[in-house]
Amino acid sequence: MNTDDILAEFEAAGSERLRAQNARHGVDQRQFGVKMGDIRAMAKRIKKNHPLAIDLWSSGYFESQMLALLILNPRELTVEDMDGMVQSIRSPQVADWFGTNVSKKHPDKEQARQIWMVSDHSWALRAGWSLTAERIAKDADGLNLEALLERIATEMPTASPQVQWMINTALAFIGIHHAALREQAVTLGERMGIYRDYPTPKGCTSPFAPIWIAEMVRRQAV
Repeated sequence: MNTDDILAEFEAAGSERLRAQNARHGVDQRQFGVKMGDIRAMAKRIKKNHPLAIDLWSSGYFESQMLALLILNPRELTVEDMDGMVQSIRSPQVADWFGTNVSKKHPDKEQARQIWMVSDHSWALRAGWSLTAERIAKDADGLNLEALLERIATEMPTASPQVQWMINTALAFIGIHHAALREQAVTLGERMGIYRDYPTPKGCTSPFAPIWIAEMVRRQAV
């Protein structure tokens, strides 16, 4: 199976309804409108195939990039390769899968994090904050969390929506995982008020940092 075969299969499986739905959820690139379950099933059929993944990524289609992220080998990418990929991202779903399947599994992710945290490219900066949030939660040694709170206070109110979402995650993780800074994180979240009125589905936790922090701390105590 090659890229042309895959694109033909996507075209046959696509739907206008799903294309419209994806567009409403931020997909800002060429797409076919294929179900995520179908993409995952195709990845299971193909298994790992790094050269094919790189070719699929280069095609620029939403579905081909999502599939590429499931079948590539992160260890075959340099930091420069990852930087090139992240700067070609156009959709939040691709950014999320890139973080889960590529940047968070890469052996040089700390080097990439430091590069992206000073980038002026919004998707690269988002990837930097995603890796920073992971470190806050799992391995904060060497991070200056108070300095990060100051940066959050400065940058979060005016950040682009895709970056703002990940900065908010870092803020919440500081409050959830670092009790000494919890009150400071909650106070900052209250003061900024970002996501206070975010429409949250029933059964889900609000992304408003003070609520998110309080709920996760409550669960940890149970």
